[in-house]
Amino acid sequence: MAWDLAGVLHLPAEFDENGSYPAIVSVHPIGSCKEQTAGSVYAKALAEAGYVVLVFDASHQGESGGEPRLVEDPAQRVEDVRVAVDHLVTLPYVDADRIGGIGVCGGGGYVINATMTDRRIKAVTSVTGVNFGRLSRESFSGYDPVGALERMAARRTAEARGQDARVDDLLPPSVEAGREAGLTDIDVLEATDYYKTGRGRSAGGATSAVLSRRAAAIGWDAFFDAEQLLTRPLLVVIGDKPGGFGAYRDGQEIYGRAASKDKRLLVVEDTSHYDLYDRPEPTRQALEAATEFFGTHL
Repeated sequence: MAWDLAGVLHLPAEFDENGSYPAIVSVHPIGSCKEQTAGSVYAKALAEAGYVVLVFDASHQGESGGEPRLVEDPAQRVEDVRVAVDHLVTLPYVDADRIGGIGVCGGGGYVINATMTDRRIKAVTSVTGVNFGRLSRESFSGYDPVGALERMAARRTAEARGQDARVDDLLPPSVEAGREAGLTDIDVLEATDYYKTGRGRSAGGATSAVLSRRAAAIGWDAFFDAEQLLTRPLLVVIGDKPGGFGAYRDGQEIYGRAASKDKRLLVVEDTSHYDLYDRPEPTRQALEAATEFFGTHL
């Protein structure tokens, strides 16, 4: 089956359609959309720095096609990155030999994985990147991945027999509600503050997922064979405040495992996962590093 991806192309301020520009694919977080951090912060700033930047809604999410809705399938997310590159190489003003990728949160894991197998991507940056497979096997499954798979299988059977899909909101309705429910993890509470308030709320950023279709993530690993296949230049940006989603841990791991001869790790001080979504000082540091990095390699 095929469907359309909805995207926004951010162009440099002094854009000349007869020119030739380096380009970047910007990949949004899990449960997010093109209007949030990957687009409004990172794509916008990189376009201002002179890049053509394509940010898009993942398949089954936002304004993109794909049924059922609200599916987070890592293999499809990686294929979406390849499709985005397919589009960029058709644009006459994009230099096909100077294409990079950047991703935020789960998007960081996806774009790293895509870079391992799509040699058209010449350099990659992960901003507070998360290996969604590892997260799905651990805290997202209550550290019981086999039990979670059993529940997902039962739900998929029920849906095949005509029942409505079960859709889970991955976050509490508000920070206050989360605290009242006993939640204390910095990532969960700060995610709620970003996605459930005017700070980051967007119609396409549902923060929800169909339970029966989450099984694919449990058997997936964003970093599989990075020691052999991740040879492109790599920039990893993480904050020094660890949270339950594990970006600090994942960032350290992929930096250590990558085969890249040029790999850089920026640990932003006094910074959490969601500070790197939109807070001025952390994102300034991330963008300065990314702009310099892409300037060297694209």
